[in-house]
Amino acid sequence: MIRLALALLLIVAVARPVLAQPSRAAPSPAPEAQSLPPPPYEPQLLRLSEIMGALHYLRGLCQSPEGLAWRREMQALLDAEAGTSERRERLTQAFNRGYIGFEQSHRSCTPTAQLVARRYLEEGQRLLRDVTQRYVN
Repeated sequence: MIRLALALLLIVAVARPVLAQPSRAAPSPAPEAQSLPPPPYEPQLLRLSEIMGALHYLRGLCQSPEGLAWRREMQALLDAEAGTSERRERLTQAFNRGYIGFEQSHRSCTPTAQLVARRYLEEGQRLLRDVTQRYVN
């Protein structure tokens, strides 16, 4: 969990300068007026958001020690990446989709729930590694 959280913070901190920044000479328009295309790693961020939602539910269900860590990580991702309300909404919907999907099918901590959580941790780490290798300077 800590590795994934640190990797997420790394990508948020390092990848942020890669995003298009308005020039300092001209006043920047309101975030809603900026219709920047999503970054090339948008599909990976959406999947990562969904994974964090699932982990927030599954790890809480299994009473893991990290508590609200996945919700906090999602908030950090939103703060760093969601420049517009539309993008924030897409990322939030992905998180909620991951959470609700498992909330509907798992009522107790089962071996299957633990296995899924482990696999999602691995997938999240893989996504972060791929994105940082590909898009971070």
